Amino acid sequence: MKKTIYITLITILTTVYAKAQEINWVTLEQAVELQKNEPKKIMMDVFTSWCGPCKMLDKNTFHNKDVATYVNKHYYAVKFNAEGNDEVNFKGKKFSNPNYNPALANRRNSAHELSRYFQVQAYPTIVFLDEKGELIAPIKGYQSPAQLELYLKMFNKDDHKKITTQEEFSTYYKAFKSEFKS
Repeated sequence: MKKTIYITLITILTTVYAKAQEINWVTLEQAVELQKNEPKKIMMDVFTSWCGPCKMLDKNTFHNKDVATYVNKHYYAVKFNAEGNDEVNFKGKKFSNPNYNPALANRRNSAHELSRYFQVQAYPTIVFLDEKGELIAPIKGYQSPAQLELYLKMFNKDDHKKITTQEEFSTYYKAFKSEFKS
């Protein structure tokens, strides 16, 4: 009996701990709809199924407890397959992947129109949108939790609006103190 209670307790704690580290992913359409009632910025993970750094970003960064907690509190998080076949309605326009080849579903495929719209040129890219769905910036490449923290906090606090030169960004970058644990 004690063993059963112990196993049940461990299972519950493990589940709660795992859930605490998960980002609440939604579609872009859902994020835009959610913005109407509670304005937040959008963080969109633009990935492909074949991309190794995309998988590392998901495993090492998006499953980091500090990242997940911060993103869930301050952003609507969207996962978007940059070479997928989904139709997406955004800003009154329908985006698709007319050259999508189902035979290449797990290999390199044609780029989705939405990827081009958001200026995605490499995978992974994290696209940040403001509360009105306007592009703030695409951040390309793998980001560790500490690297992503800089952008999450800078965009959330609108500090990027005060930075107009590379020199100002460099000063901001050097002064930034990471609080996320790796």
